Amino acid sequence: MSISLRQLQVFVTVAQEKTITAASSLLFLSKPAVSMALSELENQIGHKLFERVNNRLIINEHGKRLLPLADELLTRSQEITKVLDNTGTLTGSLRIGASDTIGNKLIPFLLRDFRSTYQHNEQSLYISNSQSIIDQLLAFELDVGFIEGQGESKHHQVNSELLMMPWLSDEMCIACAIDHPLREKEKLTLFDLENQTWIVRETGSGTREHFLSRIAPRLEQWSIAFELRNTEAIINCAAAGLGLAYLSRLTARHVVANSHLIELPLDLRRQYWLVHHKDKHLSPLLESFIRYSSDWQLDE
Repeated sequence: MSISLRQLQVFVTVAQEKTITAASSLLFLSKPAVSMALSELENQIGHKLFERVNNRLIINEHGKRLLPLADELLTRSQEITKVLDNTGTLTGSLRIGASDTIGNKLIPFLLRDFRSTYQHNEQSLYISNSQSIIDQLLAFELDVGFIEGQGESKHHQVNSELLMMPWLSDEMCIACAIDHPLREKEKLTLFDLENQTWIVRETGSGTREHFLSRIAPRLEQWSIAFELRNTEAIINCAAAGLGLAYLSRLTARHVVANSHLIELPLDLRRQYWLVHHKDKHLSPLLESFIRYSSDWQLDE
């Protein structure tokens, strides 16, 4: 059996993109060339790696078992090309994913400090909701992720396939328009939050998950005014008096300072998580980044 790196690269790309057309575009290969490489790989190992569903290729159990090994071999092949580089500097690239609040408020400063310390600048950053980051880590599309929640679905898969390490924590807050009736409250109680309308993030967001697990179950009557993917839109809707916003204090502090919103007094905290796939090969670069991130703190 002679499996080539090109075959493994085709397999990993098809697994991530789910169609021959998308994979061929990324690999700069023709569709017949991608199909042939995939077929040769399946013939060599004696197993189909995908289920054909309409025009999509859905990775099966054999493919899922091969995926972390293929990802590791491709990563190691990149390391081999650098083996004679004896400068002691870190080489390679990092694919980092972060949920909205973390990606916008913390990761830019983490990357600034990491780059300054290690003189390594080859990182890409993908910002989305927590569930999207989890899904991409499971598919080996990201090397490491920073999330606000543990996902609203697939808990068994997350617990069995991902390593989740407590990272920083954040205070949450409830914010309202400057002329909202609740602005006069010196001490807020859950009773004051009854019969209020809320502006929340979309399904899959860590902020939404935290609201639904910490606030919503303790209220008898509440409703959602808007579900929005954009935090700035949530802030603007709350400032316009369209409902209460549930936000990270990191996100809210500037608009509160500028008197666009009023922060209501309620003590709430949530945990952030540093996450990677348990079968992900920890290259010297990835290992150094995880270790550095674990010890990092934002300078206020």
